[in-house]
Amino acid sequence: MSDESTRPVALITGAGRRNTIAWAIATTLAADGWDVAFSHLGDYDRSMPLGGDPDRDPAALELELRALGARAIALDADLADPEVPARLVAAASEALGPVSALVLSHAQSVDSGVLDTSLESFDRHFAVNTRGSWLLVKAFAEQVPAEGGRIVALTSDHVVGNVPYGASKGALDRIITASARELAHLGITANLVNPGPVDTGWMDDATRSAIVAQQPTGRLGTPDDTARLVRFLVSDDGRWVSGQLVHSDGAYSV
Repeated sequence: MSDESTRPVALITGAGRRNTIAWAIATTLAADGWDVAFSHLGDYDRSMPLGGDPDRDPAALELELRALGARAIALDADLADPEVPARLVAAASEALGPVSALVLSHAQSVDSGVLDTSLESFDRHFAVNTRGSWLLVKAFAEQVPAEGGRIVALTSDHVVGNVPYGASKGALDRIITASARELAHLGITANLVNPGPVDTGWMDDATRSAIVAQQPTGRLGTPDDTARLVRFLVSDDGRWVSGQLVHSDGAYSV
């Protein structure tokens, strides 16, 4: 299967539901000429708002990507298991060819604060968001093609009332920043994108109204807004951008 295409291969994590940023990135890259492997975690995705709709599930994304001319493979992966990241990269490479772009869009995110976060929740957030991401970066770098590759990780500065998520994303930031220097000799660039508040199914009407009131553009960010930036960062035009944390949030954070 890996010798059937000359298209570059992207591995995108966290693409289990249609309304996610990862889904938008996957379809955008497929339209740009990439083959796409993507991971999801069925039980977690089904527990989220709008989860469990067959028109929004990984099989639907596979069909959509193939309709765009891409070879595509969906891979169920619990990134809390330390053995899974390397297996995920290997499965993507075996099915489609060496992976040239790694887009980390997965997240464990269960709201809790300093006083009410359980040890189990804290550890799982770091296992998925931090350790799992580091192991994916490592496995990606160990198989990157001779011409190099791209790493883009989705991050967040939301931490109040969401301590394990925000803290684990903060640690991820440091790993990706280090990767920009440590992996440069392999032709790899590494960047972070903070998309700000994007409604991927978690907002209610009150939340939407409150965020729009603080948003200079007068609208919410969309998954497509983030996908367009990732498209640039993984492209040849983005090859000189590395080690950056880009706030792509319509000046929400300013």
